[in-house]
Formats: sequence, C-alpha cells, structure tokens
Amino acid sequence: MLEGVTIEQLRTLRAVAEAGSFSGAARKLGRVQAAVSQSIDRLEAQLELRLFDRSGRVPRLTRHGEAIVAAARKIEGDVDALEELAAHLKRGEETSLSIVVDALFPTASLVPFAKDFAAEHPKVSLVLFTDVLSAVTAHVRERRSAWGIAVEDADARDLERRPIADVRLVSVAAREHPLAKRVGAIDAAGLEDAVQIILGEHRDTADTSDVQGVFSPRTWRVVDQATKHALIASGLGWGHMPEHLVRDDLRAGRLVELLLDAWGSSPLRRSLVLVWRRGAVLGPVARWAQQRLSELCLREIEPEVARRATHHTT
Repeated sequence: MLEGVTIEQLRTLRAVAEAGSFSGAARKLGRVQAAVSQSIDRLEAQLELRLFDRSGRVPRLTRHGEAIVAAARKIEGDVDALEELAAHLKRGEETSLSIVVDALFPTASLVPFAKDFAAEHPKVSLVLFTDVLSAVTAHVRERRSAWGIAVEDADARDLERRPIADVRLVSVAAREHPLAKRVGAIDAAGLEDAVQIILGEHRDTADTSDVQGVFSPRTWRVVDQATKHALIASGLGWGHMPEHLVRDDLRAGRLVELLLDAWGSSPLRRSLVLVWRRGAVLGPVARWAQQRLSELCLREIEPEVARRATHHTT
C-alpha cells in the first residue's frame, strides 16, 4: 500500500493542510491547482483513506487526514535530516557558519566570540545576523542560519531549544525626562502622556516584542536596540531595556530606573534560548560556536552565575 507513496505527495498533503485550500497549496508549491488535486486524489487511493472532507467550500482534514499529516511531518523531518547529512558529508570540512541572534542578545559578547572564532577556525567564514522575536527562529527554520539564539516566546515550531541565560529588563528614562523625576511608583495615569519606545519586527504587520509591557497609549516602534537606546537616552521617551545594555548608563546617572506599579516588586525577565532545526546535523565548528557563544552570553548577562559555573568545573 505504501510502496507508491512519494515524499512529494506527503509534502503536497502538508501544504494543503497548512494553506487550508488546494489553490493556496498550489501557490505555495508553485504548481497548478489541478496537479495538487490529482496528487491528493492519488494519495487517498493508495492509502485507501479519505484524507479531506470536500463537502464544504474549503477542504477540511478528516480524522484520518490529521493522523496522516502528523506522520508526514515526521517523515519529512527525517528526510530533511538525511539530506542535510548527505550534504554535510559531501562538503567535508565546514567552510562557513551563519548564526542569528535576537536583539536582546548582549552584543558585547560578539567581539570576544569573533576573536576566539578567528583563532580556532581561521579558514571558516562567519556570518552574524541580528533580528527580533520570531524572525530569529524563522531564520533558523528556513536554513538561512545553522542555529540561533532567540527569546523564549519566539515561534519555535520544528526547532530544538535549550535555555542559556535570563535577561533582566529594566524600565528606564533619561534623567531629564519627567518620569525620571517622579517620586515613588508610577501608576497607569502617570504614563498616559509619556511616549513609550518599543521594539518590534521589521515587518509592518509584526507584533512588537514588548507587547506584554506596553503601558503608554502613545508608542514609537523601532526595530533595533541601538535606536531604542539612543531615543530613550535623548529624553524622547521611556522603555524597557536589557539591564546589561544600560548598566553603565544607570551607574553614571545618564538613565534612571523607573518603578512601575504594573510590574510590581518582581523584576521582569526573559530567557534567551539556543535554537536549531530538529534533526539537524551540526558540524564540529557549529557545535564549538554554540558552546562558546553560550558561555560568553551567560558571562555578560549573569556574571555571578557564570563565575559559579566556572568555579564548579575547575
């Protein structure tokens, strides 16, 4: 029964299930709708199962169809891993490595990482990308990067993940900003007239990364931490920033930490996680880079934790 079933049929099945229609799957696959319909008809005949209910305006997966789609997803993942292994064996030694990190990642860790990388792997080229939220995990899922470091709430479908460090977020404003001169905790009414600088993805329709922490009715959206930092430091608004990025500004008094009623007494933290494709075969250079960059990230964000970990291993 399964001898005639092809990987292409299973990919077509998944495309229809994800697009919600034969026409949508045809556009996604770059094929004509008739070819997609014929492929599904042939698959149903080979399996002797009805995979879609076609009685309505759009096809809907049957109970059997849902089970077959789940199995097809696993088979596709295994095939992708096989293709990646074969490609890796053909390439032999790694010649390049592409990595993507979230904007919350401490950029101060990238310089020592790059120096170590150049010393350890002088013949391997390095490409570093920075993005935000689910754009980071999409980078990895779409194979534009071998692996990445994302925030915990990014879309991690089809990816493995491992926690690295917790980033503490602090609400800050420039010392001359009206909010910085407030005494005590600031309630919602106190934020009504203040512009909040928030970080969002590059896409126009993307959600902002601070979506759970938007308290001001007036917002400005930027797409990188450097711009957000500069606007806040210039007194144009307030916002939540990674503590490691504004540590020196707070010590020097250029920025002031705001106490917000909405946060309460517990500090806001967001975890950074290492992500890579499920079933991906990573070479020795990629594995070394994962370990080294994770160590440097932890050292910058949570120096006490890093020191304890180093002491424990020595």
